[in-house]
Amino acid sequence: MNSPQDPAPLAQDGTSAPRLAAIDLGSNSFHLLVAGYRNHRLQIISRLGEKVQLAAGLDDSGTLDDASMARGLRCLEQFAPLLEGVTPRHLRIVGTSALREATNSGAFIELARSRLGHQIEIISGHEEARLIYLGAAHALAARDLDDQALGSANRRLVTDIGGGSTEVIIGEGFAPLALESLSMGCVTFSRRFFADGEITEQRMRRAELAALSELAAICPAYRELGWQQAIGTSGTLQAAASVLAKSGDCREGQITRGGLIELRRRLIEFKHLDRVSLEGLKPDRARVFPAGMAILGAIFEAFGLEQMDYTDGALREGVLYDLVGLHD
Repeated sequence: MNSPQDPAPLAQDGTSAPRLAAIDLGSNSFHLLVAGYRNHRLQIISRLGEKVQLAAGLDDSGTLDDASMARGLRCLEQFAPLLEGVTPRHLRIVGTSALREATNSGAFIELARSRLGHQIEIISGHEEARLIYLGAAHALAARDLDDQALGSANRRLVTDIGGGSTEVIIGEGFAPLALESLSMGCVTFSRRFFADGEITEQRMRRAELAALSELAAICPAYRELGWQQAIGTSGTLQAAASVLAKSGDCREGQITRGGLIELRRRLIEFKHLDRVSLEGLKPDRARVFPAGMAILGAIFEAFGLEQMDYTDGALREGVLYDLVGLHD
């Protein structure tokens, strides 16, 4: 839900800083972020997000159905008033995996543009990965500064599991070294492996093996580059970290191999998506959570991870930092 409207932050010269806005038309959720920029940091003014599950509306021919398009348009009508005072040069609206794949994405984009009064672009998976890394790197740099730590120059493996795609990036500081967007997400894998809602060991393993197959193409090059720190960002990873912290299996903001193994066991015990209920998991994410955990488990398996830390900077924050020119 959106935060209260705050006064516009001041720029470093004391003048009122322009409002920046990013809208992420994701495959699972749509998100709006409005912020000012001061002292090399974003100052959040408004934040709004809603589960739209656009990818769930893709039929076998790749056409978005009317219901999913209507959900998306209703969400954008809620976003529109919050864009008041944001100029086109300080706004970027991006569509991701579901809109990349939809054969009728042009029709949806035209309707969405009429609701918002601004241009919308469908970005490539490579560009999505770049912006995710930029957002995560700035969030980590701010955290390191707050903690008076010196970890911001570490080489990192950054993962973002979305509704229709998963981005995997290796970077150092603010510079990405390898960028990949893979065709697997919590919404699309839910439709593919848990279509009737049943959760079994066999179905979880089939989903994990499919994710491992996607990861196989990038694993050798990524392992050769190496990393010192594994980072997860966005909704699926946030949910995993929250559930593991509430269960006492991990500390706050941490995901471990042992914690995931226990969480996997608990999900299979529910036997059906409609029964998934975990402390720390929002009800509107429950039905796609097992598929997301299958992908995350495969990432841990493929890269030999023991631990991953969550950070809250991702695509939307990356778009805003890109708008102010902080690429490096």
